[in-house]
Amino acid sequence: MQDETEFRRVAETAIENLKQHLYTLEEADDAGFEVEEQNGVLNVLFEEPPGKFVITPNAPVQQIWISALSTSFKLDFNTAQTQFVLPRTGEVLVALLDRLIGEHLAR
Repeated sequence: MQDETEFRRVAETAIENLKQHLYTLEEADDAGFEVEEQNGVLNVLFEEPPGKFVITPNAPVQQIWISALSTSFKLDFNTAQTQFVLPRTGEVLVALLDRLIGEHLAR
């Protein structure tokens, strides 16, 4: 485990990288979503079909949590990969969000 200061630094960097990735996707004419950030929480908003994903760091448990598709995804920091990873699938943060966005838009 990292101390809280180190976790916050790593989580902020990961969320900033994700935000930049999503902004790049959002600029595509038919992205189907928009990205908003408020107080360190990242929101991905969809018009059709309607929906909202919420990505937030959770310092007490040192995870990044994603609320999407009526499910909570809890990513742990993997020191070997230096990335946040969903333990049950091994997906890293950006790849997981890309998959979830694709699943939402396919509905």
